[in-house]
Amino acid sequence: MKIKVVVLLATIVSGPARAATLSDAEAMFLDQLVTASAVLEQRCVGYEVDGAGGVQLGARLLGSTNAAMAMIDAFSAAIKARDGESYDPGKFRPEVSDAATKTFRRVRADLIRDPKAACADYGDTSVDRGLLRRY
Repeated sequence: MKIKVVVLLATIVSGPARAATLSDAEAMFLDQLVTASAVLEQRCVGYEVDGAGGVQLGARLLGSTNAAMAMIDAFSAAIKARDGESYDPGKFRPEVSDAATKTFRRVRADLIRDPKAACADYGDTSVDRGLLRRY
């Protein structure tokens, strides 16, 4: 009987763990969203958000505008949760929050270490991908 309970618990616990993995396309899009966001957060001069371009990029990578918007909403919920603001728990995905935190820390460290070069590199890359535009 104990073996059946352990197997049942392992099945229940492992189900959500497997579901909490980002697909390669989701991870790529999230990495690009977070990078563009860090450029803006660090106030790199000459860049602003290109919302339509970001959704278009996400649609290309994820297969639909709905999937792109869902990832954007999940990223937004992760930011709000981290900042202690109210957010829609139905849009929050822990795996998005974890991945976004790691990417943000890495990019922000580069932006702080060498702001001029990193702003140009990350900013121009985000422009090329359509997430940001120059002003």
